[in-house]
Amino acid sequence: MSEPKTPDRDEDVVISEDALKKAEEYIEEEEGAANKFAGFLAAFVTFSAVAMSAFHLYTAYGIVPTQTLRPVHVAWVLFLGFLVFPVAKRFRHRIMWWDWILALMSVAVAVYLIQGGDDFTDRNTSPNRWDIFFGIALILMVMEVMRRTNGWIMPVITSAFILYALFGAYLPHPWTHKGYEVGRLIGHMYMTLEGIYGVAVDVSSSLIILFTIFGAFLQYSGAGKFYIDFSFAAMGGKPTGAGKTVVLASFLLGGPSGSGVATTVTLGAVAYPMLAKAGYEKDAAGGLLAAGGLGAIISPPVLGAAAFLIAEFLKISYLDVLLMACIPTVLFYLALFLMVEIDARKFHMHELLVEKVDTVWHLTRRYWYHFLSLISIVAFMMWGFSPVLSVFWATVVSFVTSFLRSDTALFSHDLFRGKRPILPLIFKSPFLKAMEGGSLGVLNVAATCAGAGIIVGVVTLTGLGLKFSSIVIDLAGGSLLMTAVYTSLVVWIVGLAVPVTASYIICAVIAAPALIKLGVPDFAAHMFIFYYAVLSEVSPPTALSPFAAAAITGGDPYKTTMQCWKYTVPAFLVPFMFVLDPSGQGLLLMGSTKALAAANWWSIAEVTLTAAVGIAALAGGFQGWALIKTNSLERWMLIIAGFALVYPTRLGDLIGFGFVIGALGMQFLRRRSMPAATAWALPAAGAALEGRGYSVKGRADWKPSSGESIPRAMPRTLKSSPISDGLMRRCTALVAFRRESVMLGSPSETRTASPQEMRKWACVV
Repeated sequence: MSEPKTPDRDEDVVISEDALKKAEEYIEEEEGAANKFAGFLAAFVTFSAVAMSAFHLYTAYGIVPTQTLRPVHVAWVLFLGFLVFPVAKRFRHRIMWWDWILALMSVAVAVYLIQGGDDFTDRNTSPNRWDIFFGIALILMVMEVMRRTNGWIMPVITSAFILYALFGAYLPHPWTHKGYEVGRLIGHMYMTLEGIYGVAVDVSSSLIILFTIFGAFLQYSGAGKFYIDFSFAAMGGKPTGAGKTVVLASFLLGGPSGSGVATTVTLGAVAYPMLAKAGYEKDAAGGLLAAGGLGAIISPPVLGAAAFLIAEFLKISYLDVLLMACIPTVLFYLALFLMVEIDARKFHMHELLVEKVDTVWHLTRRYWYHFLSLISIVAFMMWGFSPVLSVFWATVVSFVTSFLRSDTALFSHDLFRGKRPILPLIFKSPFLKAMEGGSLGVLNVAATCAGAGIIVGVVTLTGLGLKFSSIVIDLAGGSLLMTAVYTSLVVWIVGLAVPVTASYIICAVIAAPALIKLGVPDFAAHMFIFYYAVLSEVSPPTALSPFAAAAITGGDPYKTTMQCWKYTVPAFLVPFMFVLDPSGQGLLLMGSTKALAAANWWSIAEVTLTAAVGIAALAGGFQGWALIKTNSLERWMLIIAGFALVYPTRLGDLIGFGFVIGALGMQFLRRRSMPAATAWALPAAGAALEGRGYSVKGRADWKPSSGESIPRAMPRTLKSSPISDGLMRRCTALVAFRRESVMLGSPSETRTASPQEMRKWACVV
């Protein structure tokens, strides 16, 4: 028998520094490898970042013209991007002379544009020599910062789109277009609000950066630690407690961060030892951590950066986007909780007493204001505030409430008592770190938005979106189902190469028109693309979240990815319900508050229930467990039922419910007919062991509960023992469960077996 992958539950699992360093590398792969400075350089970068955050907080409340805000935002992103991210790893933690030149050039590009005024914009179809020079410089600098923050793939894709715009006249039908000269292309990209300074940068400059500042305020006021402590306190002490703790903490922690990889690493460093001691093997633990991190991107009240873009593309309220995400989020976490419940039975988990920082009541009483900060965004929007003002005032709420306790205050209470020098307290304050972190945290996303603006500009200039939609529809033969399948594959493939935000932007302009052309409402088409862009985060070969989780757990990256797929498979199927039938749009609450007011609530409840049952069937089928362990027939019946139920038709529902009832009925009958463990097995096993210098004692009247499974593992100490075969032949069940009093040891000294040992000493029924 192979060595078990699960660490002994009596042993403390320690995550090595090398594992954490490896996991951090995956965060750097997603967010860029930032420099770390000291002295003057550190002070200068901090000052620049704080000034950038202060400027954008001002723009949330003050009035700054769009033609000024977007260029200044991009200039600041490029300026800090060249200083914070090195051109190569060997130049880390220092600023080279070319970095200074590029940083100053990014400022010059913005100054030239702003000083040009209306005349500058009016000559976009026939730019002069200096316009072309600064436009080319801007495009090259945007691609360089994208490379520094996100790697080579995004600049390569952007370059391909630029080449398509320049040389499209030489391509065959249906890809051909008339082609555009360099001047015309530069004018469109640099001198209008349709290219680099388009929708994506608009959202980045007005919403995304404000949310990163808000998330930084929560982080430095201790909200992240509180969310983890709260989850541990609320979910510990049950066999499913470890898994549920991860799920709940991922939801609370991931909302403010908006990063699946960062959430996975942050939570994994704390939670993996608990998962290991509970009985999760390495790959399963990593898969659950990555799945929880994925949920952070799709969960209200913050979602990921792409959610803001949905609101802008569709010209709807951000509150409507949050509304659309509610039921899919509930379904996603329903799937995770079901998977965790099944895991507790598959891995024979025992009650794990989590070391609690405090009780739920005491934690909530002391730090309740962290929840207030999180929900205040939605509250302000419901009161009629714009998304920009909502996040601004939510940040103010986070700042003010942080002073309710000295350990969460963004400025030390000593600052107001006059006991210590003022300047050191200000310069070393969490407030200053939060202001700095808010700007630095947006650089990779903002650079991606600027690069995506180039792609969007090419698509709108050449009409590529309409061409692509026609190609996809023709390939699918006009079938909505096949068009949705092909669209999901396109989004998935694009998502393998680029970040979620870029993936959504690219596919929203080239793939969404195909679904809309076949009658799918625009909000359903965009949510479909959004979810598949997010799901690409857990798809190899660039599945950063599972790979980061595997680095922490020590598991196999690809096996961890497959485990993550198992946990998230319902999320891959539910989006099809949005687009295949009008009833499925009920899962999105009809796309807006206005439409919801006139909606058929019975239909919404029906489709939600159907989806929930389908998800439960898929969870049982893919895990191989429902009431008891499934056989092959029951497993396939549940999987088929799950697929049928997520296809929103009456026939699919009838087939799905029929297969679910049939599979559960078979399981119920099998469970009732399962033989119980007999009393004679204990003396037989005990005698065999005692003959070899062991003593085994247990209750002879014990019988397993209905449907309880007994693990197959034999102990390593018996692997080569002469009695091992005899044990397997002679015992029906060796009592080795948490409810038993099993004693192990020499005849002179016995001890109670640990849960891990009891698991290992079990025989097959």
